[in-house]
Amino acid sequence: MIVVGLILAVLAGLIHVYIFWLESVAWTSTRARAVFGMTAAQAEQTRQLAFNQGFYNLFLAVAACAGIVVWVFGAQTVGVTLAFTGTAMMLAASLVLFSSAPDKRSAATTQGLVPLLAIVALIVGLAVA
Repeated sequence: MIVVGLILAVLAGLIHVYIFWLESVAWTSTRARAVFGMTAAQAEQTRQLAFNQGFYNLFLAVAACAGIVVWVFGAQTVGVTLAFTGTAMMLAASLVLFSSAPDKRSAATTQGLVPLLAIVALIVGLAVA
């Protein structure tokens, strides 16, 4: 079950890399504006904020994925800890979005569901190990 949790952590990381791309690279594009429901003027006004926020998402993905790499190379405790850290922060961020912006609950669910599943699988895997 730990392997399932790690695979889910990679998937969560990929979702957050996509979010990074939307926020830090493509923020003013038609696609990003449609995803976030913004006008071109709003996107331009919030470009710096989104750029910074996108990197937070990238760093969460790096933490989770680094855990898998470390785990594969034999440092299993460190690897699972990094995967937990990255996915727990992803889940926490999604809960903040869910509770603070009712109109963004669908996005919060997308952002948090896979990390939640990864955490549950890791906990179950560790409990039976």
